[in-house]
Amino acid sequence: MDEPQNTRPAPETPGADPLAELKAALAAAEEKAAANWDSYLRAVAEQDNIRKRGQRDLEGALKYGVERLAGELLPVKDSLEMALASIETHPEAESLRAGIEMTLKLLAQALEKQGVKEVNPAKGEAFNPELHEAMAAQPTDQVPEHAILSTVQKGYALNGRLLRPARVLVAKPPA
Repeated sequence: MDEPQNTRPAPETPGADPLAELKAALAAAEEKAAANWDSYLRAVAEQDNIRKRGQRDLEGALKYGVERLAGELLPVKDSLEMALASIETHPEAESLRAGIEMTLKLLAQALEKQGVKEVNPAKGEAFNPELHEAMAAQPTDQVPEHAILSTVQKGYALNGRLLRPARVLVAKPPA
Protein backbone atom coordinates (compact mmCIF):
# COMPACT_ATOMS: atom_id res chain seq x y z
CA MET A 1 0.00 0.00 0.00
CA ASP A 2 0.95 3.51 -0.57
CA GLU A 3 1.61 5.89 2.32
CA PRO A 4 -0.73 8.82 2.67
CA GLN A 5 0.66 12.08 1.47
CA ASN A 6 -0.05 14.14 4.61
CA THR A 7 2.45 12.32 6.84
CA ARG A 8 5.53 14.03 5.59
CA PRO A 9 7.13 16.67 7.81
CA ALA A 10 6.02 20.24 7.32
CA PRO A 11 8.60 22.49 5.83
CA GLU A 12 10.21 24.86 8.36
CA THR A 13 8.94 28.41 8.35
CA PRO A 14 11.60 30.63 7.00
CA GLY A 15 13.05 32.88 9.75
CA ALA A 16 11.52 30.88 12.65
CA ASP A 17 14.24 30.73 15.29
CA PRO A 18 13.47 28.46 18.25
CA LEU A 19 15.96 30.38 20.45
CA ALA A 20 14.21 33.70 19.73
CA GLU A 21 10.84 32.13 20.56
CA LEU A 22 12.21 30.83 23.87
CA LYS A 23 13.71 34.25 24.70
CA ALA A 24 10.38 35.94 23.96
CA ALA A 25 8.52 33.40 26.11
CA LEU A 26 11.05 33.93 28.94
CA ALA A 27 10.67 37.72 28.73
CA ALA A 28 6.88 37.39 28.86
CA ALA A 29 7.10 35.06 31.87
CA GLU A 30 9.49 37.46 33.66
CA GLU A 31 7.14 40.36 32.94
CA LYS A 32 4.20 38.41 34.33
CA ALA A 33 6.25 37.43 37.42
CA ALA A 34 7.21 41.08 38.01
CA ALA A 35 3.56 42.14 37.70
CA ASN A 36 2.50 39.42 40.16
CA TRP A 37 5.26 40.47 42.60
CA ASP A 38 4.12 44.08 42.34
CA SER A 39 0.52 43.03 43.01
CA TYR A 40 1.65 41.02 46.01
CA LEU A 41 3.61 43.94 47.46
CA ARG A 42 0.64 46.26 46.97
CA ALA A 43 -1.69 43.78 48.69
CA VAL A 44 0.69 43.44 51.65
CA ALA A 45 1.00 47.25 51.93
CA GLU A 46 -2.79 47.66 51.76
CA GLN A 47 -3.26 45.02 54.43
CA ASP A 48 -0.72 46.80 56.65
CA ASN A 49 -2.49 50.13 56.10
CA ILE A 50 -5.84 48.58 57.03
CA ARG A 51 -4.31 47.11 60.20
CA LYS A 52 -2.78 50.46 61.18
CA ARG A 53 -6.03 52.35 60.44
CA GLY A 54 -7.97 49.85 62.55
CA GLN A 55 -5.48 50.27 65.39
CA ARG A 56 -5.79 54.09 65.22
CA ASP A 57 -9.60 53.85 65.18
CA LEU A 58 -9.57 51.53 68.18
CA GLU A 59 -7.20 53.81 70.11
CA GLY A 60 -9.41 56.80 69.26
CA ALA A 61 -12.53 54.97 70.39
CA LEU A 62 -10.89 54.04 73.68
CA LYS A 63 -9.44 57.50 74.22
CA TYR A 64 -12.49 59.56 73.20
CA GLY A 65 -15.31 57.07 73.86
CA VAL A 66 -16.59 59.06 76.82
CA GLU A 67 -16.75 62.33 74.87
CA ARG A 68 -20.52 62.28 74.45
CA LEU A 69 -21.14 61.34 78.09
CA ALA A 70 -18.72 63.98 79.32
CA GLY A 71 -20.43 66.59 77.17
CA GLU A 72 -23.75 65.67 78.74
CA LEU A 73 -22.34 65.89 82.28
CA LEU A 74 -20.69 69.30 81.91
CA PRO A 75 -23.95 71.27 82.32
CA VAL A 76 -24.65 69.26 85.50
CA LYS A 77 -21.27 70.30 86.88
CA ASP A 78 -21.94 73.90 85.88
CA SER A 79 -25.31 73.85 87.67
CA LEU A 80 -23.78 72.41 90.82
CA GLU A 81 -21.09 75.10 90.79
CA MET A 82 -23.71 77.84 90.36
CA ALA A 83 -25.82 76.37 93.19
CA LEU A 84 -22.77 76.31 95.42
CA ALA A 85 -21.98 79.93 94.59
CA SER A 86 -25.55 81.02 95.40
CA ILE A 87 -25.60 79.13 98.71
CA GLU A 88 -22.47 80.88 99.95
CA THR A 89 -24.56 83.99 100.56
CA HIS A 90 -26.91 82.02 102.87
CA PRO A 91 -25.02 80.70 105.93
CA GLU A 92 -28.11 78.85 107.20
CA ALA A 93 -27.85 76.39 104.27
CA GLU A 94 -24.55 74.87 105.48
CA SER A 95 -25.65 71.23 105.20
CA LEU A 96 -26.97 71.82 101.70
CA ARG A 97 -23.68 73.46 100.77
CA ALA A 98 -21.72 70.49 102.13
CA GLY A 99 -23.83 68.07 100.10
CA ILE A 100 -23.40 70.04 96.90
CA GLU A 101 -19.64 70.32 97.50
CA MET A 102 -19.37 66.55 97.97
CA THR A 103 -21.46 65.84 94.86
CA LEU A 104 -19.40 68.30 92.85
CA LYS A 105 -16.17 66.74 94.09
CA LEU A 106 -17.32 63.24 93.11
CA LEU A 107 -18.40 64.43 89.67
CA ALA A 108 -15.09 66.23 89.13
CA GLN A 109 -13.16 63.10 90.15
CA ALA A 110 -15.20 60.90 87.81
CA LEU A 111 -14.62 63.27 84.89
CA GLU A 112 -10.91 63.51 85.68
CA LYS A 113 -10.58 59.71 85.74
CA GLN A 114 -11.96 59.68 82.21
CA GLY A 115 -9.41 62.26 81.02
CA VAL A 116 -11.59 65.38 81.22
CA LYS A 117 -9.59 68.45 82.27
CA GLU A 118 -10.85 71.93 83.09
CA VAL A 119 -9.86 74.84 80.87
CA ASN A 120 -10.12 77.66 83.39
CA PRO A 121 -7.89 80.56 82.33
CA ALA A 122 -6.64 82.95 85.00
CA LYS A 123 -7.07 86.71 84.91
CA GLY A 124 -4.29 88.22 82.78
CA GLU A 125 -3.62 85.02 80.85
CA ALA A 126 -3.20 85.45 77.10
CA PHE A 127 -6.33 84.83 75.03
CA ASN A 128 -6.00 81.62 73.00
CA PRO A 129 -8.74 81.20 70.36
CA GLU A 130 -8.08 77.44 70.28
CA LEU A 131 -9.10 77.14 73.95
CA HIS A 132 -11.16 80.26 74.67
CA GLU A 133 -14.29 81.85 73.27
CA ALA A 134 -14.44 85.62 73.69
CA MET A 135 -17.89 86.64 74.89
CA ALA A 136 -17.11 90.36 74.97
CA ALA A 137 -14.26 92.84 75.10
CA GLN A 138 -14.22 95.29 78.00
CA PRO A 139 -12.07 98.41 78.31
CA THR A 140 -9.68 98.12 81.25
CA ASP A 141 -6.15 98.90 82.33
CA GLN A 142 -6.02 96.06 84.89
CA VAL A 143 -4.55 93.56 82.39
CA PRO A 144 -2.76 93.91 79.04
CA GLU A 145 -4.75 94.25 75.84
CA HIS A 146 -6.14 90.94 74.48
CA ALA A 147 -5.60 89.26 77.86
CA ILE A 148 -8.36 87.50 79.75
CA LEU A 149 -10.20 89.77 82.15
CA SER A 150 -12.50 87.11 83.63
CA THR A 151 -13.91 83.66 82.92
CA VAL A 152 -17.66 83.53 82.34
CA GLN A 153 -17.82 79.72 81.97
CA LYS A 154 -15.09 77.10 82.31
CA GLY A 155 -14.10 75.06 79.30
CA TYR A 156 -13.19 71.38 79.20
CA ALA A 157 -10.85 69.17 77.22
CA LEU A 158 -10.88 65.39 76.86
CA ASN A 159 -7.40 63.93 76.45
CA GLY A 160 -6.22 67.12 74.78
CA ARG A 161 -9.29 67.47 72.52
CA LEU A 162 -11.44 70.49 73.31
CA LEU A 163 -14.98 69.55 74.40
CA ARG A 164 -16.07 73.09 75.13
CA PRO A 165 -14.06 76.32 75.01
CA ALA A 166 -13.79 78.51 78.08
CA ARG A 167 -16.04 81.54 77.67
CA VAL A 168 -14.13 84.64 78.68
CA LEU A 169 -14.18 88.42 78.77
CA VAL A 170 -11.20 89.91 76.97
CA ALA A 171 -9.50 93.20 77.84
CA LYS A 172 -9.27 96.06 75.40
CA PRO A 173 -7.55 99.41 75.99
CA PRO A 174 -9.58 102.04 77.85
CA ALA A 175 -11.31 104.60 75.69
